[in-house]
Formats: sequence, C-alpha cells, structure tokens
Amino acid sequence: MKKLEKQKLIGNKTIQISGSKSISNRLLILESLFSNIEIGNLSNSQDTQLLKKALSSECETIDIHHAGTAMRFLTSYFSIQEGKTTILTGSGRMKERPIKNLVTALQNLDVEIEYLGNEGFPPLKIKGRKITRSKVDVPVNISSQFITSLLLIAGKLENGLEINLVGEVTSRSYIEMTLDILTKFGIKNRFIGNTIIVESFVNDQQSGITYEVESDWSSASYFYSFAAIGRETIHLKSFYKESTQGDSAIANIYEKFFGIKTIFMEEEHQLSVQPIENFQFPEKIVLDMNNCPDIAQTLCVTAAALKIPFEISGLGTLKVKETDRLSALHNELKKLGTETEISDSTIRSVSFNNPEENIAIKTYQDHRMAMSFAPFCLIKELTIEDEDVVEKSYPMFWKDLSELLTLK
Repeated sequence: MKKLEKQKLIGNKTIQISGSKSISNRLLILESLFSNIEIGNLSNSQDTQLLKKALSSECETIDIHHAGTAMRFLTSYFSIQEGKTTILTGSGRMKERPIKNLVTALQNLDVEIEYLGNEGFPPLKIKGRKITRSKVDVPVNISSQFITSLLLIAGKLENGLEINLVGEVTSRSYIEMTLDILTKFGIKNRFIGNTIIVESFVNDQQSGITYEVESDWSSASYFYSFAAIGRETIHLKSFYKESTQGDSAIANIYEKFFGIKTIFMEEEHQLSVQPIENFQFPEKIVLDMNNCPDIAQTLCVTAAALKIPFEISGLGTLKVKETDRLSALHNELKKLGTETEISDSTIRSVSFNNPEENIAIKTYQDHRMAMSFAPFCLIKELTIEDEDVVEKSYPMFWKDLSELLTLK
C-alpha cells in the first residue's frame, strides 16, 4: 500500500516521462515484421516489456499477463507466422476481456484460430498461415485496438488489406495514430469514410529508419491533474505540439475546464503545465470523451477534488479495460465524497459531500486507478492499495511524484 499524506505541490519542477506505450507497442510489431526500424525512447512500461519478450520468444505458449494491447496485437501477428502454432494466454482478468470481433475478422481472412476457454475470450490457439484475402468487415464498438492489430500486419499481406468499419468508431484518434506511423514507415494507406485501405509493403522499398517515441500523454494527464488542484506550474519532457496521441486532448480539456494552459518549448521538446491566474471554474463540465476515454478517470478525480459537477459520455470502452472502470470510479469517488451515477457509457456527479476519514483507494489491478486518484492527496491524506500496479504503464510514477510534493 502507498500512503500519501496530505501534500503541497512544489512549483517549477521538471519530469521526464518515458516514451508512449501506445506508440512503442505499435513500433515493436512493425520492427519484428520489417526489421528496418530503430526505436528511440522506447516505453519502459511493463506492457511494452512483455510485448518485447513475447516477440523474441521461441515458446509455443505466450503469457502476456495483464497486457491487453499485447494480447490484441499479437493475435494478428501470430496469425501470419506461417507454419507456427501459438497458444496466447494471460491473467484471469485477461480471460474476461472480449476478443471475438478481432478473432472473427481473422477467421474471415482464413486464419485458423480456436478458443481454448470461453467462446469469444482468451486463451487462443493460433495456427499461422499466409493470408491472401484482402477485405474484411470489423465492428468497431468494442476497441480500436482490434483495428490497429489488423492494420499493423496489413502491409505484410500479399494483397494488402481493406477494412470496412461497421458501426460508430470508438477512439478514432488511436486508429489515426496507427495510420500516421504506417505512413512514416513508408506503408501507403488511406482512410475514407468508414473504409481503411493499406497497401502491401515490400521491405526493400526503404532503408532503415529511426523513430524517436514521444513521451506518453496518458501519463502526462496525472500531472495536469496535480497542476489543476495544486495551482502550480509543472514542466514535462519530451512532448510535441503536433502530437498524434489521442490523449493529447488533455491540453485543451484542462485549459477549458480547469484553467491549465499548455506552453510548448518546441526546440527542447518540453511543455509547461501552467495555471491561469484568477480562472473562473465552470458551473458544470459536460464532455464527450469517446476519442480519449483513458483520461476520463483523471478528469473525474480532478473535478471531484475541485467540486465541479460533471457529466462525461462516450465511455463505453471503459467497461472492458483492466477492470470495469466506470464501476470502479463510482465506488472510489464515493470515498472522496463524490456521489455519481453511471450507465454503460456515462458517468455524472450527483452530489459532493465530505470525504471519508480514512480513504483507501482500491486499484482493481488497474494502473490508471492508482495514478488518477493520487492527486487527491493535495486535498486529504489517502492510501493507494497495490501501488505496484503502476508498473503496467508508468514504473517511475511514485519516484517522479516524490520530486513534486512536500508535506504541508
């Protein structure tokens, strides 16, 4: 357990955040498929290390534990490893996370995959083969990572791949991030309406390239929360003004609702998170976070700390993450004195009351629960259970946090 006494934020400290997990994991798959890419500032997250280990393993059974991105990306990756049979498994929670839409899409491309447990869920037995079919329909209401998984192997397919997205696209920014990476890698693609076309890529079309991974905006979001509650400036490295990461939306969201301005120093690839003096907080936050659901927990805790009513929609994917994040938020925000109502895709505040005397935040084996609730220590002492869960995406979080805080 991590005990956080009531703290004060120290201004003008600089934090170097590791490379984006989302970008790093995409690049690792491409590196393994095409072998002409050098990656700089690779994420040090547990998820990325698990994926890297899996890609270099000669074992038939691959256990990716809690790493959902690895499960999805590797499902497609092993599908095109001709003549190789792979059993892909994970933790108990991973075996509860749906993967049917991706598996069905691959089966429709003539890949041989079978479920070894419950229908529609890991573990999977995958027999790799050459894919010649080039068109597939994929429902997109569950996870954009299913689409990205297919896009990452598309350039390796003999006839490329045309994906027809069925339904309302969730987390569209993550699909666009993947396409941007493919373009930089030299893989031609286009996204028109609900159709994505990726052309086959011949490896000798381009010499090796170096890709410097931008730092992780999801991880940056927690420092936006600290700045919003503590009203002090924090400097963060290494970030780009023109980012392809969907969670970079945090900059506009926090300026609009919490008076936190983002100032970029582009030559240093650094930004400053700076409170606006005499900012008038809104009477209510109403926001659709369909394109950036991973920062919803951070926003809700910030709003709870500042007692700003909120109504957040577009959160349907949160129910199938490391935990049911909407239920987890509902339960743990109550300990902060914030009563909420949730549906399958929304959360809204109902009332603000006094926090519990001894706040102990359950993490539900979810790294974002631990980190998003940490900024509340600027309001009141609290304990974060299972603090090591942050290793999934941000192993240095508690160390970096100690640089910013001092006892009141």
